[in-house]
Amino acid sequence: MKMSLAFLLAALVVLVVHPAAASVGFTMVHVPDGAEPALETGVWYPTDAPSRPTTLGLFTQDLAPEAPVRGRGLALVVISHGNGGNFASHAATAFALAQAGFVVAAPTHTGDNHRDQSRATDIAGRTRGLAVVIDHMASRWAPGVIDPARIAAFGHSAGAFTVLTLAGGEPDLSRIGPHCAANPGLYDCRLIAATRSGPVDRPGPAAPPFLRDGRLRGIVVAAPALGFTFSPSGLAAVTAPVQLWQAADDAILPSPLYAEPVRDALPRPPEFHVVEHAGHFDFLAPCSAALARAAPAICTSASGFDRAEFSRRFDAEVMGFLTRMLSP
Repeated sequence: MKMSLAFLLAALVVLVVHPAAASVGFTMVHVPDGAEPALETGVWYPTDAPSRPTTLGLFTQDLAPEAPVRGRGLALVVISHGNGGNFASHAATAFALAQAGFVVAAPTHTGDNHRDQSRATDIAGRTRGLAVVIDHMASRWAPGVIDPARIAAFGHSAGAFTVLTLAGGEPDLSRIGPHCAANPGLYDCRLIAATRSGPVDRPGPAAPPFLRDGRLRGIVVAAPALGFTFSPSGLAAVTAPVQLWQAADDAILPSPLYAEPVRDALPRPPEFHVVEHAGHFDFLAPCSAALARAAPAICTSASGFDRAEFSRRFDAEVMGFLTRMLSP
């Protein structure tokens, strides 16, 4: 994706409205979730404390662990990772947002993460878990730090579906059967076939309930999973502005079955970006050497595509959009 005027304007907005923090703080919290396991949640935030190289799983960032938060009444962005990910899947974006003055909370979804795939098709459970994290961050994490009127969400792949449903989307799960009959080799259909008892397989009246959160003032959606399940009536209640991203060379959730149906069904046109030569995993944080050795499939980009450079531009566009949506 070439450097654009929109990118330059977005970067300027971020610099003017949110000067870069001297440092980024980090803490790991375990958010209570009723009878379910507590949600492991990484939290990035602005701080004035000095930073040091800090290990987050297979990533290293310059952070100030457990440092005091700089500011009060800050905007909150929650991040929902894709299938098999964890709280650090979008660590680069979380760090950039915290530098820009946001508090960022990214849970590891129960039963759908790199350690545990036992509930990989529990798509309603993902939405409920993200809502629980928002409640905790807005009311109990650090009273007075979060402005409950300034909340947004970002999601990638299964996380994008999670964010869309949390924002009011109502998927038609009866479309999954015909879709997978016609496309059995696609990633989502292979995942569903491998876990036939998963809640995603219950269509119509038996479909799982999805929690809604009317507090979201903007959502960023990248490479949305199950995009074909959304119709105009299914997305009619999504009133928050949407920034929608598509990887032009996405082999996991290929065109025109995923991003385009979401784009066409939203009640008002989204801010739509198509990233030329990008693959599905190019929206993830640039891989460390350790991650590239452990999971080469998610770290390999097309020849000539610079994921690190794209990540910087992507983060600037996301920051610009969220700054506009969450301005006081």
